[in-house]
Amino acid sequence: MSQDIANNRKALHDFQILEKFEAGVELKGTEVKSIRAGHIHLRDAFGIVQNGQMFMAGCDIKPYEAASHEQHEPRRLRRLLMHRREIERIKSKLNEKGLSLPVLRIYWKNRRVKLELGLGRGKAQHDKRETLRKKVQDREAQRAMARFNRH
Repeated sequence: MSQDIANNRKALHDFQILEKFEAGVELKGTEVKSIRAGHIHLRDAFGIVQNGQMFMAGCDIKPYEAASHEQHEPRRLRRLLMHRREIERIKSKLNEKGLSLPVLRIYWKNRRVKLELGLGRGKAQHDKRETLRKKVQDREAQRAMARFNRH
């Protein structure tokens, strides 16, 4: 069972997600405690491949205030734990023009912190407007159906 810690709704707005991947995250103890307290921001977080390993960049985990002497850097690179075949596949896909790897959400799974990466292509401004228009139309249709079913 998974429990969401944080979602990156901006990534779903800015990117058309083609494929999703799950990865573990290598964290320090103070980072885990800070995440438990809800002090994490995924707005600019994305995945990168360096030297055959996956890393998460741009994720902001605030320092844990109650820590005694050792603190972590808020925006450091954090290693992602994935199978080598998956990393190679992602690396080949990222070499294609226009694809990127934003972090979509971070969650608990069996007492471990996992994150969901989305292989996506950036949306143009008119695509974003079209998505919003479609959402509004769907919401209005749901309300009309609910009103009709009530009477």
